[in-house]
Amino acid sequence: MNRVQVNSVNAWVLAARPKTLAAGSVPVIVASALAVHFGQFKPLPAVLCLLFALLSQIASNFSNDYFDFAKQTDNEARLGPARAVASGWIPPESMLAGTFVVIGLACLFGSGLIYYGGWAMILVGAVCVVSLLAYTAGPWPLAYHGLGDLFVLIFFGLVAVVFSFYVQAGFFNPLVFVAGFIVGLPAVNILIVNNFRDYDNDRACGKHTTIVLFGRPFGTWFYLANGILACLLCLVFVEESVRGAILPLFYLFFHYRSWRKMCAIWKGRALNVLIGETSRNLLVLGLLFAVGVLMD
Repeated sequence: MNRVQVNSVNAWVLAARPKTLAAGSVPVIVASALAVHFGQFKPLPAVLCLLFALLSQIASNFSNDYFDFAKQTDNEARLGPARAVASGWIPPESMLAGTFVVIGLACLFGSGLIYYGGWAMILVGAVCVVSLLAYTAGPWPLAYHGLGDLFVLIFFGLVAVVFSFYVQAGFFNPLVFVAGFIVGLPAVNILIVNNFRDYDNDRACGKHTTIVLFGRPFGTWFYLANGILACLLCLVFVEESVRGAILPLFYLFFHYRSWRKMCAIWKGRALNVLIGETSRNLLVLGLLFAVGVLMD
């Protein structure tokens, strides 16, 4: 990679980790497609949800960049894509400040959702913000105690889909909760790839991810199972939307290829290619599901 200038726009863009941002956008796409299907779509709250989701994810990436550096998890043994603070592109104090600036912007856009979802949206937003910080910050960071996968499933799956639908429709629907799992499970796979690659360094640093706790072989089957389960859950929609149930099955082609590549590479920096691939796979699944639902 070419030399990145300190505090440059390029440095901040790289720190935002754009290849992973599908995890923030896909839940809103799916929720909005379901809102259209049920005749409840509202463009403004959908856009506000998208901005809140993307900014929250960027803030989480900034926070992880800073706190992993502070905890010395990002060291010379790291195999993943270069981190901004550890690489010297962004000073630690600037990254910490940037984290809270982005959180502030997320809350600013999110505040518009109070009009559509009521004052309870303040609590939802507050829980999201506290949780994204607690992922790597605080005395008991979630990512260091095997709870990172659960965090992603809940906040990039259930919470993002269910409440993006709720602020448009004004009600909850059991099928939307199922859709939250459909999105959340393949979103977890982005984290699995990172933790699978960082197994040795995380174990040495005392970062107890699920891959460290249960081993690399578990990680490969965990990755495969998440994608398959997400597609099986799509079949729950067969009575509501036949195309929404069937079209996502084409995702398995991409998912299986990435899984085979993961098993073949096994360790090292070569696994980094799977971060973008897994994020792409999530986007493919989300779009196939959304298009299917919109067609019925």
